Amino acid sequence: MSVRPAVLRRLMRELSELKTSPPEGIRVVTSDDNMLDVTGIIQGPEGTPYAGGYFKVKFNFTEEFPAAPPKCRFMTKIFHPNVSGAGEICVNTLKKDWQSSYGIGHILVTVKCLLIYPNPESALDEEAGKLLLENYDNYFERAKLITSVHATPRVPPPEFATPSSAPEASSSKSPIPTISATTVPSPAALPTHVASTPLVKPVPPTTMSHPLQSSAPNGLPTSLSAEKEKIAKERHVSPSPLSTADSNVGTGVGAAAPSTTSAPAPAKAVKRAAGAGGATGVEKRKKALKRL
Repeated sequence: MSVRPAVLRRLMRELSELKTSPPEGIRVVTSDDNMLDVTGIIQGPEGTPYAGGYFKVKFNFTEEFPAAPPKCRFMTKIFHPNVSGAGEICVNTLKKDWQSSYGIGHILVTVKCLLIYPNPESALDEEAGKLLLENYDNYFERAKLITSVHATPRVPPPEFATPSSAPEASSSKSPIPTISATTVPSPAALPTHVASTPLVKPVPPTTMSHPLQSSAPNGLPTSLSAEKEKIAKERHVSPSPLSTADSNVGTGVGAAAPSTTSAPAPAKAVKRAAGAGGATGVEKRKKALKRL
């Protein structure tokens, strides 16, 4: 069935938008030979007995379109109160609630909502409507079985490789929670090995010490004072071996013993003292020989 050129251009524009930015769980397939040969594919909504299934909806446009709605039917077998055994769909959007501004995308979204919220009061499938009202669990199991047999392919349709335009929540962009005193768990809420571990009490900034901040009695930091004493000990020169002989010579001539705190005598003074002591002994021996 042919349509007016203006209507055809509108359909082509809408189909292009649906292929470029499809709604969540909805895709369209067209024929290269006939632009009016349109098939919609609806992914079974999660949480319903139709989850995991892919349902094809065939469109048939008439000359009255868009003043009158297109004829639509399910090509995939489904157990639903508002879908007949032949695939006819009972929804007000395709009847009295139709508006000329509606298009293919609006129809497919409405049918998807019908899978989530079936209306047993206007049932085309009386068995499904009655089972939905009387025993929902049995209805759910029956619809799920029909979906797994007739609507669940081994591989999803290739059209669903195109990402959906519907925004999805991203966990990587979730805000970082603010940590406050109220968010710290109590010890009772912690695991045993964590709750038994003693907590380290933080040291106030005013009482924190640094190796260079404690002072010694002389006003220098403790570490610097110890370092200074170490350098002084390394630079101290040990007493000369001649200091002992020097003290003995002084004692022999009746001189007072030098103070232990005085500095050792220079080497030249020790030699002179030793030479003077030697000369006195030679003179005494010469005098003794003359007496003999």
